[in-house]
Amino acid sequence: MTVEADRVLRPTEAFRWPGGARVAIVFNVAYEGWSEGQAPGIGPMGNPLRPGVFDANAASWALYGPVKGIWRGLEIAARHGVRLSVMTNGVLAEKWPETVRAIHRAGHEVVAHSYGMDVIPAYLDEAQQRENIRRTTGLIADLTGEAPRGWISPRGTGSAIHARLLAEAGYLHHGDCNDDDLPHLERFGGGAEIVGVPLTMDVNDLPSAVRYGNTARAMLEAFEDAFAALIGRETRPAMLDVTIHAHVYGRPAGAWVFDEIMRRVRAAAPEEVWTGTRLEAARHLLAQREALQASP
Repeated sequence: MTVEADRVLRPTEAFRWPGGARVAIVFNVAYEGWSEGQAPGIGPMGNPLRPGVFDANAASWALYGPVKGIWRGLEIAARHGVRLSVMTNGVLAEKWPETVRAIHRAGHEVVAHSYGMDVIPAYLDEAQQRENIRRTTGLIADLTGEAPRGWISPRGTGSAIHARLLAEAGYLHHGDCNDDDLPHLERFGGGAEIVGVPLTMDVNDLPSAVRYGNTARAMLEAFEDAFAALIGRETRPAMLDVTIHAHVYGRPAGAWVFDEIMRRVRAAAPEEVWTGTRLEAARHLLAQREALQASP
């Protein structure tokens, strides 16, 4: 949950996903861009340059996302008939509009991801946060004809008030939380509410490959272990994210893992495993309000 919520309602153990499934898998692609003159804080070399020096290597590495990586991710999803939740920065709607249109046309969820990866809500005051939400939402809506209903901040780091600001701006869900295995409903004073859909980090290419230096196969093993535990050991309902970044495992050396995980999930019994977008998960939770209870 986020810091400022006045009340949080969470599902009971009787909660089930569509079709009666106990386990949900959501496939995410982080499609990321940076403001003009900005670059990722760290790149494939693993060590940052001196403060104040533009890292051309990291900037070029990140450009793989719009040039190649996002297209490969979309191809894999189409092959398996999977709808993605694609975290998309507003700057990409400005600089690479054809990619954002392609995501939307293919029926995937466009999740607002701030204007740029360098625009982190925790660093902004309230007025700046509101302006960033307005700007990002408008850029995506003007391009696709549909306003995004979900938001995930860079680093998954909003602010103490950011979820409320999103709710007031008309957002249905956000992913700036990771304190549960399931979505929950956050309520604020004045009647505003928003669904928190936790962004689980257990199967995520960026920390695995960049932070810890693992091979792509390690991400597959992490999924195998988590999936086996959810199906064979757990009895409670749960959700698991499978996340790649277009500029990291959008490359052939890692994209095969995304492909293989989708193949395995799609082969699972539908009465056991449901696959959908973060928006679909949020809407399903709201349709099950009677299964919600206030948390301590």
